[in-house]
Amino acid sequence: MEISELITKSASEQRKALLNKEVSASELVDAVYKKVESIDDKIGAYNSLTKEFAIETAKKVDEKIAKNEEIAPLAGIPLALKDNINLKSYPTTASSKILANFVSPYDATVTQKLKSNLIPIIGKANLDEFAMGSSNENSAFKIVRNPWNLNKVPGGSSGGSAAAVSAGEATVALGSDTGGSIRLPASFCGLVGLKPTYGRVSRYGLIAFASSLDQIGPITRTVEDAALLLNVIAGHDEKDSTSLNQTPPDFTKDLKNDLKGVKIGYIKELCSEGLADDVSSAVQKALETYKSLGAEIVEISLPLIKYSIAIYYIVATAEASSNLARFDGVKYGYRAKDVDTLYDMYVKTRAEGFGEEVKRRIMLGTYALSSGYYDAYYKKAQQVRRLVKNDFDNAFKKVDVLLSPTCPNTAFDIGSKIEDPLSMYLTDIATITANLAGIPAMSIPVGQDKDGMPIGIQLQADCLNECKLLNVAFKLEEAVQFNYKNSSMIAV
Repeated sequence: MEISELITKSASEQRKALLNKEVSASELVDAVYKKVESIDDKIGAYNSLTKEFAIETAKKVDEKIAKNEEIAPLAGIPLALKDNINLKSYPTTASSKILANFVSPYDATVTQKLKSNLIPIIGKANLDEFAMGSSNENSAFKIVRNPWNLNKVPGGSSGGSAAAVSAGEATVALGSDTGGSIRLPASFCGLVGLKPTYGRVSRYGLIAFASSLDQIGPITRTVEDAALLLNVIAGHDEKDSTSLNQTPPDFTKDLKNDLKGVKIGYIKELCSEGLADDVSSAVQKALETYKSLGAEIVEISLPLIKYSIAIYYIVATAEASSNLARFDGVKYGYRAKDVDTLYDMYVKTRAEGFGEEVKRRIMLGTYALSSGYYDAYYKKAQQVRRLVKNDFDNAFKKVDVLLSPTCPNTAFDIGSKIEDPLSMYLTDIATITANLAGIPAMSIPVGQDKDGMPIGIQLQADCLNECKLLNVAFKLEEAVQFNYKNSSMIAV
């Protein structure tokens, strides 16, 4: 197999080639960098490359293989790291001007785990500034384009991570998901995206957007690859007080179980009105496929889901307002010049350093937390958030997994929603509830719309039930046989 073709294969297939000595890890990394050099000026997936680190890691893998030593399941597999996750001695910008020159002084916990598994990090992937957005048009440096059609968005905020994997500029990636920021790009780019249970993966070293919602997770080409990457990053971390003190299972162990006796509930409120025709058809086909595989299909109602957008954008913006207060020009990052007072420095630094969407969310959050409005907005949102979680708890007493579209539509044109924030926010209607409830959720590709753009189906399970979630996703993937290799890519 030509190496140009191998870099479009799954991590599992690449591992076989490494172990059979058909290719070296160094050759694999080199081929990916050649791909990046040839196409990333069109896509914009990376903010920076970490070439020295990746090459050194690949050499270590090759040395182990040459000595016939055992290597970790993803050792030598090229990975894109979202640029809001720290990698020591390399830039971490969160795609913001305010952090444009910031170099990480320490590793995130997930980064340490990547290093210990000898996974080469190709570069820091572009994102919506501070992970705030659904289209990856909010980066301070450049927008990211969808490799399937360069006039379309890749989804956000982990658009760079998804575009890199989709275009062959990495085999797997890590993103962060606050309200769908892993699953939406996965859906738009024809990939698998997994948001684990809140606390399953350490957030230490992740630049915070909304601390009670953020979760790091994998973006991959197959469900098996997602399970393998989750095996690497999951686990308790004493540096993160929200990390679950529980030993994670092997997430690959139940992948191939049959679905007899499994109950799959389709969410009535998300599977009916407001869907694009092609997306609606894909949902129905997925349900029919599951039925043919022996699963029982049940209609489930989540009546409070209609309030989820309102709840999310109060909670998320309030927490963002608090978390982003640290970026003031004093400790690190960008500092405005020609200022007369400390107050002027604060104001000018934040005015010049933050983009429009970030400023919008800070202002919304500050308002929601302000005296006289806290009880009416933030406190009330948290109370209704608990009721949303109760809806999910009741649903999971009846079914094992919930099914819905990942998004009501497929990837939209660049620029078509950027001036309409409310329309953009509604893109996340199906994904944000998993973050509000803290449950695991994932998107898997099941087909293409009339324009050839990928369609994603979302699956959600109860807390800590990633193994069941991955099993149900794997069986659908196996039945659908979606072509994740992007043979239809226009410009690349």
